[in-house]
Formats: sequence, structure tokens, C-alpha cells
Amino acid sequence: MKQAMLYGPANVGIEERPEPTILQPTDAILRLSATCICGSDLWPYRGIEPITGPTPMGHEYCGIVEEVGSAVKTMKVGDFVVGSFFASDNTCEICQAGYQSRCVHAQLMGTIGTKAQRARVPLADGTLVATPGVPEPDLIPSLLAASDVLGTGWFAAVAAEAGPGKTVAVVGDGAVGLLGVLAAKQLGAERIIAMSRHPERQKLARFYGATDIVEERGDAGVAKIKELTNGLGAHSVIEAVGTQESTMQAIGATRPGGHMGFVGVNYDVSISGIDLFFAGIHVHGGPAPVRRFLPDLLRLICDRKINPGKVFDLTLPLAQVAEGYRAMDERRAIKVLLIPEST
Repeated sequence: MKQAMLYGPANVGIEERPEPTILQPTDAILRLSATCICGSDLWPYRGIEPITGPTPMGHEYCGIVEEVGSAVKTMKVGDFVVGSFFASDNTCEICQAGYQSRCVHAQLMGTIGTKAQRARVPLADGTLVATPGVPEPDLIPSLLAASDVLGTGWFAAVAAEAGPGKTVAVVGDGAVGLLGVLAAKQLGAERIIAMSRHPERQKLARFYGATDIVEERGDAGVAKIKELTNGLGAHSVIEAVGTQESTMQAIGATRPGGHMGFVGVNYDVSISGIDLFFAGIHVHGGPAPVRRFLPDLLRLICDRKINPGKVFDLTLPLAQVAEGYRAMDERRAIKVLLIPEST
């Protein structure tokens, strides 16, 4: 089968790889209907996250079950399923508390690689959720978004305690930030401030529910948020980038006693203890427990109540994965959907 591999900075390509097989009785094999490029994939692509050799890429996926291990009970061959970027048993104490991404048996799907025609999913019963029947083709982008960016944006909004009567500020206008806007709207936020300098992303933010757009960044961005909130800052702030500037901007934009939800994968972010101490805010985040939200998110998508798939503004065949990476790296695309060619 064809699979995307990263060989080094800015060097990604397609290899012929062995077909996946059942290794454990809890495994399932999927024929992937769609996969995509994540903003976090750009860290190793840019050389910020080192790799030691050719590395399979991809952790977002949806598709048809082709084979199941003998212990799999909740799905069957022919089901259409969506899974989280972390495999989890969904039964341990951490999973039961709603933090499946930190499951005691967690396995990162990126180590398997889902930018491929097929993929093995460990812990299938705890990781995959089936849709009610095979979905219409136009729903597949939205279902794919639920595998990571929608679930991550949703977790960020929940962590920030977005809800009725709240003003929510969203730092980051990538796919996660935009879907954080969608989540805040669905959770009932009264006002949603999207921080973005890009007209096409501003337009999508407004489509998802943003009431205000702030183009300023850094200290100027914090000042603008405070200007819009009677000098107090937002009740809820979503940090969806993971840089030093975005993190400090998010902390500064959160009012005392407010909540900041952070989901941007961060490298070399350093927060002064005294700054955090006097901020007086709640901080919650990390790798999103997407599996916690998947059943509700798939229901909203299949009932056509939300359309997270609009964040995919470029669709390419898997064979053109290198162009997809370039487009996202150069910010010519918000998020790239890849169609695995049939074998």
C-alpha cells in the first residue's frame, strides 16, 4: 500500500509499504476514506521536532472496517468509523475520568501513520466510534475533522469553560482555532472574539460564530481584547497555536478568575512563575481527549447541525502529499485533505 513518509526537514514522500495486519486481538484494520495534514505535522517537517530516520506520518483518519481482531466487540467489517489520534482502552481510570489521550495504555496513532491507504488501529473498541450507516460522501470531511481538529477545538472550549453569558477569545486562526470558535458557539457563548489577520480565515471564523475580529497580536492584541471587554479581559480564552507569543497573549487576554484552555502543541514555551501567579487564572489543556467527545460530535455532524469540514480548503490525492505540506507550511491552505487512492 501507499503511505506518506517523512525523511527529514521539508522532505516528505510516498512509499510502498506492507499492508497492515492484525497484531493483537483488540486491533482493527481500516481502509481509509480520507486523511489529512495536521498543523502539528509541521513541527517535524520544519525540523523543530527531530526524527531519527524515515518516519510514517499522519494521525487523523476515518474509513471502513476491513478486518477486526477476535476480541473486538463494538464494530464489524463494513462499518464506517472515526477514531482519535490517540488509541485508548476507554476503560482505565484515566479514560473513565474523560482523559483518554492520557490512557494508561495510550498509543499515539502518529507512530503507526494514517497518511496511507490502510491503517491498523490498536484498542479498536476504545478508540473507534461507528457512524449510523455509511455516510454520504459530502460528510466525510467533517467526520475526518472530528478525528482531531474538531475534538481538539472542542476540548479547548470546554477547558476554557466557554458557555452562556461568556465572552470567549480565540488565539489562533488555524483549523483548531476556527473549530474552537464553532465549539464556543455550540456551547452557548454570548460573544466570540477571533484573533486573525487573514481575510479568508476571518470569514470562516464568522461563519462558525465569531462576533468580533481582532487583528492585533502580542501586547497590542491583549490591549484590544481588554478594550472590548471593559478593561477586564475575556472570561474564556482558547490558545490554539503553541508559541511563546500566543501563550503569553492568551494568558494576558484572560480576565482574573477566568479560564484559559490551551491545546497548541508547544515547544520552548516558558512562562514566568510570577506572571502566572499574578494572572490569577485557571489554566487547563494538553492533548485533547477526542474520544470523550466523538459520539456527540459524530451525531451533530450526521444530523448536519455543524459543518467542521469547511476548514479543509485544499483537497489532494495522497500522491501529492508533498504539495500539501508546502501549502500548509506557506499558509496557502488552512488544512489539506488527502484522498488515498484505491488499490
